[in-house]
Amino acid sequence: MASLIEPETPSENIYIPEEWSDAADSIAYDSVTSPPPIALVCGAKNSGKTTFSRYLLNILLQRCFFFGDVSSKRDPTAYLNAIFSLCDYYQTEYCLSNKSKIPTKTELPLVINTPGWVKGVGYDILVDMLKYIAPTHVVKINISAESKNLPAGAFWLDEDKEMVNLIEINSARQDSYNRSVLVQKDARSLREFRIMAYFRQCFPSNLNITTIKELAHALASHPPYEVPVSSVKIRHLHCEVPSSEVFFSLNATLVGLAVSSEGSENLPLSVGLGIVRGIDTFKGLLYVITPVPQSTLEKVDLFLQGFIQIPTGLLQVQGCVSPYMSANVFSTS
Repeated sequence: MASLIEPETPSENIYIPEEWSDAADSIAYDSVTSPPPIALVCGAKNSGKTTFSRYLLNILLQRCFFFGDVSSKRDPTAYLNAIFSLCDYYQTEYCLSNKSKIPTKTELPLVINTPGWVKGVGYDILVDMLKYIAPTHVVKINISAESKNLPAGAFWLDEDKEMVNLIEINSARQDSYNRSVLVQKDARSLREFRIMAYFRQCFPSNLNITTIKELAHALASHPPYEVPVSSVKIRHLHCEVPSSEVFFSLNATLVGLAVSSEGSENLPLSVGLGIVRGIDTFKGLLYVITPVPQSTLEKVDLFLQGFIQIPTGLLQVQGCVSPYMSANVFSTS
């Protein structure tokens, strides 16, 4: 994978000015602890209202948890707990109460994508999700290989207990014999691409960074944040690490940045991802690279470490700037 930009169809490049990023961040991140913002975008024709609105929407999607693994296989219970918590949050914040006809909250639609693991434990997880969420509509996409499809009908429901709008459609990709064509994807490469695209946000969009090599060098010389060890707790997900090795285990790893006072004790709210670029055990400092704004990062008091690794392409950099150069850091406490 040589380029960070891989459009599915040819299209014009969309330029997001730095002032747009600052404006969107001020709406999204400066109101984390206050009621949700109501933002109106106005301006002349073709000024970019729709583009800015879509960009702001993506920035506002910040309610998330850090599971710390690429599959639910390692801990299905923790995975389901996170799903259920997100569903509960949606029901509480964005659905009207069934007990009152007086609208007190803004109703928003909810669209849920699911993993493609639909056999064995994966099937059980999907059934539990469907029963808990109780969606009004379920779209089931079938492929020509019947053995790989989910069971027919509303397979997760007890007979005659509930009604649901079940829509069954066929895969969009067909060959000349109307057989489903599954596009083979390298899951690891796609995951690494998404991670790299995330950390590309550390830089202004008009900065010319189009390849993995360019991004790797840019991140290697990017000023990291100084995070005092005393200001954060470390939680290892899905494993135990000896207390004497806790901070050393963080070196050159990808972590979830969380706020322990938000969410619950077992499911703290995650505000983004960070790369621990280095540790200074003498000064008691962690050096962290993240696109999370400093105003939000200052609220972070919990680092979550799982099994998601930094893309190898970002580690293969010659002549990196030392992460311990005190003149090349931002400070946060």
